[in-house]
Amino acid sequence: MMVSIIRRALRYIFKGVPIIKITAEVKVNTTGKSLGGKNILITGGASGIGYSIAQKCIDEGAIVLICGRNYDRLQQAQQKLGGESKCKIIPFDVSDVKESEKFLGNCYSIMNNRIDCLVNNAGVSLHEKDFRYVTVEGFEKQFNTNIKGSYFLTKHYLEQQIKRNCIQGTNVLFISSERGSFHTDIPYGLTKTVINSLVGGLNNRLAADGVRVNALAPGVTVSEMTGRSSEDLLYNGSPCGRVFLPEEMAEVAAFLLSDFSKCISGEVVHCDYGAHLKCI
Repeated sequence: MMVSIIRRALRYIFKGVPIIKITAEVKVNTTGKSLGGKNILITGGASGIGYSIAQKCIDEGAIVLICGRNYDRLQQAQQKLGGESKCKIIPFDVSDVKESEKFLGNCYSIMNNRIDCLVNNAGVSLHEKDFRYVTVEGFEKQFNTNIKGSYFLTKHYLEQQIKRNCIQGTNVLFISSERGSFHTDIPYGLTKTVINSLVGGLNNRLAADGVRVNALAPGVTVSEMTGRSSEDLLYNGSPCGRVFLPEEMAEVAAFLLSDFSKCISGEVVHCDYGAHLKCI
Protein backbone atom coordinates (compact mmCIF):
# COMPACT_ATOMS: atom_id res chain seq x y z
CA MET A 1 0.00 0.00 0.00
CA MET A 2 2.78 2.45 0.99
CA VAL A 3 4.77 1.59 -2.13
CA SER A 4 1.72 2.35 -4.28
CA ILE A 5 1.24 5.73 -2.61
CA ILE A 6 4.92 6.63 -3.09
CA ARG A 7 4.80 5.66 -6.76
CA ARG A 8 1.67 7.76 -7.29
CA ALA A 9 3.27 10.73 -5.52
CA LEU A 10 6.41 10.50 -7.67
CA ARG A 11 4.31 10.24 -10.81
CA TYR A 12 2.44 13.43 -9.83
CA ILE A 13 5.74 15.21 -9.12
CA PHE A 14 7.29 14.40 -12.48
CA LYS A 15 4.18 14.30 -14.69
CA GLY A 16 1.77 16.57 -12.82
CA VAL A 17 -1.65 15.91 -11.34
CA PRO A 18 -3.89 14.29 -13.97
CA ILE A 19 -6.83 16.40 -15.13
CA ILE A 20 -10.06 14.44 -14.97
CA LYS A 21 -12.86 15.69 -17.19
CA ILE A 22 -16.33 14.43 -16.22
CA THR A 23 -19.24 14.80 -18.61
CA ALA A 24 -22.89 13.77 -18.46
CA GLU A 25 -25.44 13.04 -21.16
CA VAL A 26 -29.10 13.68 -20.41
CA LYS A 27 -31.41 11.12 -21.99
CA VAL A 28 -34.54 13.05 -22.92
CA ASN A 29 -38.09 11.81 -23.41
CA THR A 30 -39.13 13.76 -26.48
CA THR A 31 -42.75 12.71 -26.97
CA GLY A 32 -43.95 16.26 -26.34
CA LYS A 33 -47.24 14.90 -25.09
CA SER A 34 -46.82 13.45 -21.59
CA LEU A 35 -48.10 16.61 -19.87
CA GLY A 36 -50.37 17.89 -22.62
CA GLY A 37 -53.32 19.89 -21.31
CA LYS A 38 -51.98 20.24 -17.76
CA ASN A 39 -51.61 23.51 -15.86
CA ILE A 40 -48.65 23.37 -13.46
CA LEU A 41 -47.61 25.80 -10.70
CA ILE A 42 -43.89 25.72 -9.85
CA THR A 43 -42.40 27.66 -6.93
CA GLY A 44 -38.84 28.90 -7.28
CA GLY A 45 -39.08 28.42 -11.02
CA ALA A 46 -36.78 31.17 -12.26
CA SER A 47 -33.55 29.21 -11.89
CA GLY A 48 -31.94 25.89 -11.06
CA ILE A 49 -33.99 22.72 -10.80
CA GLY A 50 -37.26 24.69 -10.80
CA TYR A 51 -36.41 26.35 -14.11
CA SER A 52 -35.42 23.03 -15.69
CA ILE A 53 -38.67 21.45 -14.50
CA ALA A 54 -40.59 24.35 -16.04
CA GLN A 55 -38.75 23.91 -19.34
CA LYS A 56 -39.40 20.16 -19.40
CA CYS A 57 -43.08 20.58 -18.53
CA ILE A 58 -43.48 23.09 -21.37
CA ASP A 59 -41.67 20.75 -23.76
CA GLU A 60 -44.15 18.03 -22.78
CA GLY A 61 -47.18 20.19 -23.54
CA ALA A 62 -48.01 21.84 -20.20
CA ILE A 63 -48.72 25.49 -19.42
CA VAL A 64 -46.64 26.54 -16.43
CA LEU A 65 -46.86 29.32 -13.88
CA ILE A 66 -43.61 30.04 -12.09
CA CYS A 67 -43.19 32.15 -8.97
CA GLY A 68 -40.20 33.60 -7.17
CA ARG A 69 -39.10 36.58 -5.13
CA ASN A 70 -37.31 38.46 -7.93
CA TYR A 71 -39.63 39.78 -10.64
CA ASP A 72 -36.81 40.67 -13.04
CA ARG A 73 -35.49 37.11 -12.94
CA LEU A 74 -39.00 35.78 -13.49
CA GLN A 75 -39.34 37.93 -16.59
CA GLN A 76 -35.99 36.75 -17.91
CA ALA A 77 -36.97 33.12 -17.31
CA GLN A 78 -40.33 33.68 -19.01
CA GLN A 79 -38.67 34.93 -22.18
CA LYS A 80 -36.26 31.98 -22.28
CA LEU A 81 -39.14 29.57 -21.71
CA GLY A 82 -41.09 30.73 -24.73
CA GLY A 83 -42.96 33.81 -23.58
CA GLU A 84 -46.29 34.42 -21.90
CA SER A 85 -48.24 31.91 -23.98
CA LYS A 86 -46.30 29.02 -22.45
CA CYS A 87 -45.02 30.41 -19.16
CA LYS A 88 -46.93 32.68 -16.79
CA ILE A 89 -45.16 34.48 -13.94
CA ILE A 90 -46.15 35.86 -10.57
CA PRO A 91 -43.83 37.24 -7.87
CA PHE A 92 -44.20 35.68 -4.43
CA ASP A 93 -42.13 34.67 -1.42
CA VAL A 94 -43.50 31.33 -0.22
CA SER A 95 -42.32 32.05 3.33
CA ASP A 96 -44.99 34.77 3.52
CA VAL A 97 -47.60 32.22 4.62
CA LYS A 98 -50.16 34.84 5.66
CA GLU A 99 -50.48 35.77 2.00
CA SER A 100 -50.30 32.27 0.51
CA GLU A 101 -54.06 31.81 0.25
CA LYS A 102 -54.47 35.14 -1.58
CA PHE A 103 -51.49 34.29 -3.77
CA LEU A 104 -53.03 30.96 -4.72
CA GLY A 105 -56.29 32.67 -5.67
CA ASN A 106 -54.33 34.90 -8.04
CA CYS A 107 -52.66 31.81 -9.48
CA TYR A 108 -56.01 30.21 -10.30
CA SER A 109 -57.10 33.41 -12.04
CA ILE A 110 -53.95 33.48 -14.16
CA MET A 111 -54.35 29.79 -15.07
CA ASN A 112 -58.02 30.01 -16.09
CA ASN A 113 -59.20 28.63 -12.75
CA ARG A 114 -57.42 25.30 -13.09
CA ILE A 115 -54.17 24.04 -11.56
CA ASP A 116 -53.55 20.34 -12.07
CA CYS A 117 -50.16 20.05 -10.38
CA LEU A 118 -48.21 21.90 -7.70
CA VAL A 119 -44.41 21.64 -7.60
CA ASN A 120 -42.96 22.81 -4.28
CA ASN A 121 -39.43 23.63 -5.40
CA ALA A 122 -38.55 26.91 -3.62
CA GLY A 123 -35.84 26.33 -1.04
CA VAL A 124 -33.03 27.92 0.94
CA SER A 125 -29.78 26.46 2.27
CA LEU A 126 -27.26 28.40 4.35
CA HIS A 127 -24.71 25.55 4.24
CA GLU A 128 -23.75 25.70 7.92
CA LYS A 129 -20.80 23.46 8.76
CA ASP A 130 -22.55 21.97 11.80
CA PHE A 131 -24.98 22.91 14.60
CA ARG A 132 -22.42 25.23 16.22
CA TYR A 133 -22.75 27.59 13.26
CA VAL A 134 -26.56 27.68 13.21
CA THR A 135 -28.26 30.91 14.28
CA VAL A 136 -31.88 31.43 15.25
CA GLU A 137 -32.33 33.72 12.26
CA GLY A 138 -30.79 31.20 9.88
CA PHE A 139 -32.82 28.35 11.33
CA GLU A 140 -36.08 30.26 10.93
CA LYS A 141 -35.24 31.41 7.40
CA GLN A 142 -34.71 27.86 6.20
CA PHE A 143 -37.69 26.36 7.99
CA ASN A 144 -39.98 29.22 6.94
CA THR A 145 -39.19 28.70 3.26
CA ASN A 146 -38.45 25.00 2.96
CA ILE A 147 -41.21 23.55 5.10
CA LYS A 148 -43.59 26.17 6.50
CA GLY A 149 -44.04 27.89 3.15
CA SER A 150 -44.55 24.72 1.12
CA TYR A 151 -46.74 23.18 3.85
CA PHE A 152 -49.29 25.99 3.90
CA LEU A 153 -49.22 26.54 0.15
CA THR A 154 -50.00 22.85 -0.30
CA LYS A 155 -52.70 23.02 2.36
CA HIS A 156 -54.46 25.91 0.62
CA TYR A 157 -54.03 24.28 -2.78
CA LEU A 158 -55.62 21.02 -1.65
CA GLU A 159 -58.46 22.92 0.04
CA GLN A 160 -59.09 24.84 -3.18
CA GLN A 161 -59.10 21.63 -5.22
CA ILE A 162 -61.70 20.15 -2.86
CA LYS A 163 -63.77 23.34 -2.93
CA ARG A 164 -63.68 23.39 -6.74
CA ASN A 165 -64.66 19.72 -6.88
CA CYS A 166 -61.56 18.77 -8.84
CA ILE A 167 -59.52 16.94 -6.20
CA GLN A 168 -59.49 13.72 -8.25
CA GLY A 169 -56.24 13.59 -10.20
CA THR A 170 -54.54 16.35 -8.20
CA ASN A 171 -50.75 15.92 -8.16
CA VAL A 172 -48.32 17.46 -5.65
CA LEU A 173 -44.57 17.13 -6.05
CA PHE A 174 -42.10 18.28 -3.40
CA ILE A 175 -38.43 18.82 -4.24
CA SER A 176 -36.68 17.28 -1.27
CA SER A 177 -33.00 16.25 -1.12
CA GLU A 178 -30.83 13.25 -0.44
CA ARG A 179 -30.06 15.14 2.80
CA GLY A 180 -33.55 14.28 3.99
CA SER A 181 -32.36 10.68 4.34
CA PHE A 182 -29.13 11.55 6.16
CA HIS A 183 -28.77 11.92 9.92
CA THR A 184 -28.09 15.63 10.22
CA ASP A 185 -27.82 18.51 12.68
CA ILE A 186 -28.27 21.45 10.30
CA PRO A 187 -31.60 23.07 9.35
CA TYR A 188 -31.56 22.39 5.60
CA GLY A 189 -31.34 18.63 6.02
CA LEU A 190 -33.88 18.69 8.85
CA THR A 191 -36.41 20.52 6.66
CA LYS A 192 -36.04 17.88 3.97
CA THR A 193 -36.55 15.11 6.52
CA VAL A 194 -39.83 16.77 7.51
CA ILE A 195 -40.85 17.00 3.85
CA ASN A 196 -40.22 13.29 3.34
CA SER A 197 -42.48 12.51 6.30
CA LEU A 198 -45.12 14.94 5.03
CA VAL A 199 -45.24 13.17 1.68
CA GLY A 200 -46.20 9.91 3.34
CA GLY A 201 -48.66 11.60 5.67
CA LEU A 202 -50.48 13.43 2.89
CA ASN A 203 -50.60 10.28 0.80
CA ASN A 204 -52.19 8.36 3.66
CA ARG A 205 -54.71 11.14 4.13
CA LEU A 206 -55.65 11.76 0.49
CA ALA A 207 -54.93 8.67 -1.61
CA ALA A 208 -58.57 7.56 -1.43
CA ASP A 209 -59.58 10.90 -2.98
CA GLY A 210 -57.38 10.31 -6.02
CA VAL A 211 -54.58 12.67 -4.96
CA ARG A 212 -50.96 11.78 -5.63
CA VAL A 213 -48.16 13.20 -3.49
CA ASN A 214 -44.48 12.45 -4.12
CA ALA A 215 -41.05 13.94 -3.58
CA LEU A 216 -37.99 14.04 -5.77
CA ALA A 217 -34.78 13.90 -3.73
CA PRO A 218 -31.80 15.08 -5.80
CA GLY A 219 -28.19 14.49 -5.01
CA VAL A 220 -25.77 17.39 -5.36
CA THR A 221 -26.96 19.17 -8.51
CA VAL A 222 -25.61 22.04 -10.57
CA SER A 223 -27.32 25.20 -9.30
CA GLU A 224 -26.70 28.54 -7.64
CA MET A 225 -27.61 26.97 -4.30
CA THR A 226 -24.87 24.35 -4.48
CA GLY A 227 -22.38 26.59 -6.24
CA ARG A 228 -21.59 23.77 -8.66
CA SER A 229 -21.06 24.43 -12.36
CA SER A 230 -21.75 22.25 -15.37
CA GLU A 231 -18.13 22.95 -16.34
CA ASP A 232 -16.90 20.89 -13.38
CA LEU A 233 -19.02 17.82 -12.61
CA LEU A 234 -16.32 15.89 -10.73
CA TYR A 235 -17.53 14.99 -7.22
CA ASN A 236 -16.05 12.20 -5.13
CA GLY A 237 -18.98 12.32 -2.71
CA SER A 238 -21.23 10.63 -5.26
CA PRO A 239 -21.14 6.89 -6.07
CA CYS A 240 -21.02 7.77 -9.77
CA GLY A 241 -18.23 10.31 -9.27
CA ARG A 242 -20.07 13.42 -10.39
CA VAL A 243 -22.71 15.98 -9.54
CA PHE A 244 -25.99 15.89 -11.43
CA LEU A 245 -27.58 18.23 -13.94
CA PRO A 246 -30.89 20.00 -13.28
CA GLU A 247 -32.15 18.65 -16.61
CA GLU A 248 -31.76 15.12 -15.22
CA MET A 249 -33.96 16.02 -12.26
CA ALA A 250 -36.50 17.58 -14.61
CA GLU A 251 -36.87 14.34 -16.58
CA VAL A 252 -37.81 12.45 -13.41
CA ALA A 253 -40.08 15.26 -12.20
CA ALA A 254 -41.99 15.29 -15.49
CA PHE A 255 -42.56 11.55 -15.23
CA LEU A 256 -43.92 11.90 -11.68
CA LEU A 257 -46.22 14.73 -12.81
CA SER A 258 -47.51 12.75 -15.77
CA ASP A 259 -50.27 10.16 -15.92
CA PHE A 260 -47.65 7.55 -16.81
CA SER A 261 -46.78 7.35 -13.10
CA LYS A 262 -50.33 6.98 -11.80
CA CYS A 263 -49.33 3.98 -9.66
CA ILE A 264 -46.72 6.02 -7.75
CA SER A 265 -47.72 8.01 -4.67
CA GLY A 266 -46.32 8.54 -1.20
CA GLU A 267 -42.79 8.00 -2.51
CA VAL A 268 -39.53 9.87 -2.08
CA VAL A 269 -37.71 9.18 -5.34
CA HIS A 270 -33.99 9.58 -4.74
CA CYS A 271 -31.98 10.83 -7.71
CA ASP A 272 -28.50 10.51 -6.21
CA TYR A 273 -27.20 7.22 -7.60
CA GLY A 274 -27.82 5.60 -4.21
CA ALA A 275 -25.65 7.99 -2.16
CA HIS A 276 -28.34 8.17 0.55
CA LEU A 277 -28.17 4.41 1.12
CA LYS A 278 -24.85 4.61 2.94
CA CYS A 279 -26.43 6.99 5.46
CA ILE A 280 -29.60 5.06 6.28
